Amino acid sequence: MLSNFKNHISARFPFMENKKLFLAVSGGLDSMVLLHLFQQLEYEIAVLHCNFQLRGLESFGDQDFIRNYCEENNISIFTTQFDTEAFAKDYKLSTQIAARELRYNWFYELLEIHNFDYILTAHHADDNLETFIINLSRGTGLDGLVGIPEQNDKIIRPLLPFSREEILNYAKENTIKWREDSSNASNKYLRNKIRHDLVPVLKEINPNFLKAFQKTQSYLQESNEMAEDASIMIYQQVAKEAAEEIHFDLKKLKKLPNYKSYLYQWLNEFGFLAWNDIYDLVDGQSGKQVFSTEFRLLKNRDALILSPIAEIPEKEEFEINESDQEVNFPLKLSLCNVSHITIDSNKVIFVDAEKLRFPLILRKWEEGDSFQPFGMNGKKKKISKLFKDEKLSLIQKENSWLLCSDDQIVWVVGIRQDERFKIENTTNNILKIELQ
Repeated sequence: MLSNFKNHISARFPFMENKKLFLAVSGGLDSMVLLHLFQQLEYEIAVLHCNFQLRGLESFGDQDFIRNYCEENNISIFTTQFDTEAFAKDYKLSTQIAARELRYNWFYELLEIHNFDYILTAHHADDNLETFIINLSRGTGLDGLVGIPEQNDKIIRPLLPFSREEILNYAKENTIKWREDSSNASNKYLRNKIRHDLVPVLKEINPNFLKAFQKTQSYLQESNEMAEDASIMIYQQVAKEAAEEIHFDLKKLKKLPNYKSYLYQWLNEFGFLAWNDIYDLVDGQSGKQVFSTEFRLLKNRDALILSPIAEIPEKEEFEINESDQEVNFPLKLSLCNVSHITIDSNKVIFVDAEKLRFPLILRKWEEGDSFQPFGMNGKKKKISKLFKDEKLSLIQKENSWLLCSDDQIVWVVGIRQDERFKIENTTNNILKIELQ
């Protein structure tokens, strides 16, 4: 196995040469073999060990075992302890997900602090098979079937081509000691049920099942890469990025024979789960929305608009004093006195400063708000009607601000000025307000 491992490292990870490598070592069979293999190679390595405190004294036994091994073999080691169950409870996560988050957050922190290059984990071919079956049982797309990636950013998994049987045989041949995790014997977790009950049956049906599975996964990976290429090409035709939003043209989208697959490919990374609701948006009423934890998808006429869920400011109103020349939050505005009016635009207004009552107020619009639009000879208009005429999306409406003097609207910011504060022949003090 050592020879095959050397060849695999040279072929797949030549960039690791002369790099500083962290090895994630639990003390179990797989990670101890990974550590032993790298001891035979000429790399600068150090060990990372997490004590999740989930198995009482057994967890501390693992920690002592690793520390003693590293001391005997003159290997640098970094250890930490987590209150995993408390973390899982606080953040409403499963124990396994909590342990994963704690582990990888710590890994990346150490990478930066100690200037190491990569973190290596001991995932192997049987882990890959188990992950495939878990994803298959829960329902997944191609992404969930291609398996554990060999490399994900700074995380590298050099044992993926090797089976648990090969790893066990190598350990026995080299008299490698390891710690048995008692929780691996329990069928409490889905992965263990698959490992103990399902995988042995598959291997009994076909003794070469694991190799056949690896070949199948390589085909799936090729198909996935081809689908990603097609997805990028179609995205460029259908989607338009604007600031923090992505607009999907529904007329173009619906011409595609399999547009649901493209939507899944584009939106999956944004944490959406209610896929049927998303597909229904395509023919749904304008204004309907679907939410993920941090994003929302809005149907707006002939488009789907993807945007982050805006954070609501703690204050609903913001004051602007007469001495202020600049405002940086919640909008960026500049205010200055000028002697004459220059080129006008929606982002700039010129008002009679003597008509203003300070402090001015910046606030979000409310149902029932009305103003006198500039150029309409004093006729009142509801803000909601202005938004409708301007064909603003729900997102644009929510992000709209009003600049007010007392209870009067001076400016629907970036859209329309109020008639009552316009410059007249008798105006002596002109204030220019600009949205940056």
